[in-house]
Amino acid sequence: MLAVNKRIAPAAVAALLLFAIPACNSSKETPQQASLSNEQGSPKDVVQKVNGTIITRGDVNRAVMALLEQGQTAQPPTPEAMRQASQEALDQLVSAELLYQAAGKMEIKDLDRQVAQKLAQSRATKRNDEEFQKSLKDMGLTLQDLQELIRKDVVISNFVEKNFVPKAAVSDAEAKQFYEANKDKFQLGEMVRASHILIGITENAGAEEKDKAREKAQGLLKRVKEGEDFGVLAGTNSNCPSKVRGGDLGAFGKGKMDPVFEKAAFALKPGKISDVVETRFGYHIIKLTEKKEARAESYDGAKARIQSYLQKEKTLKLVSDFVSELRGKAKIEKI
Repeated sequence: MLAVNKRIAPAAVAALLLFAIPACNSSKETPQQASLSNEQGSPKDVVQKVNGTIITRGDVNRAVMALLEQGQTAQPPTPEAMRQASQEALDQLVSAELLYQAAGKMEIKDLDRQVAQKLAQSRATKRNDEEFQKSLKDMGLTLQDLQELIRKDVVISNFVEKNFVPKAAVSDAEAKQFYEANKDKFQLGEMVRASHILIGITENAGAEEKDKAREKAQGLLKRVKEGEDFGVLAGTNSNCPSKVRGGDLGAFGKGKMDPVFEKAAFALKPGKISDVVETRFGYHIIKLTEKKEARAESYDGAKARIQSYLQKEKTLKLVSDFVSELRGKAKIEKI
């Protein structure tokens, strides 16, 4: 199945948001972080200048983490993988800075609102403010640093939306042609839509913490079975960001969720509620709302995603060509 993001954003924009707050709570140092810890030099060391604007080693390290976490494994990355990730991260940071400089003093009437919204989204990935502040500290950032990075990301995104997206329109004929040439990409596996209530636990939770969380989950399950509204209980008790949607996780296929959670969800029938399910994140109560068997997706069903995908590809090409022009005129100094 073809998967694309609805929001048009070039790779440089994605890399600019250096502060990567993981969706899963973790206090352990990852293999990727350990590899970066072995890098020589201070995070404040300047590694490159772009028309006089500095890029520090800390900037590159944060961008590298964002890249490596996309394919995170339990093993430390090889020296060659680290070298490639560092070079890619630096290239994207240079591109992002050039785009930001090109945006200049572009007027964005609701800039503050957009920045506040993105900041709130970052905060929502953490269980509380203490964990959010710890993440900032671990990444070597202050709240003001994060706000500035988000502001730059918003400026570049708006610049791209205004100047390149309109030139990347996709016709029905183009979308249809792509569908016919790539029918193998439009096979839908079995999917379910589910909601859940999560009573979370910390990564190194002891028996007492687990017992309390399990007891709370069991109490909530009892209330659900007695007829209380699942969505309301999720909204007031769940530790997952999905609580703002009544616990709704949307539709997902196999291989997308925690294996234990996935097994329990796919075993349910629509409308049914699971028993308390324990995963590394805590204790879940799962409600299955829909199940779809494997099937071929129709063109009408895929059309919007295809157009979004092709528009994104066209936009990336336009932005890439524009950045190449900017690089040719820029003063880029390697320190």
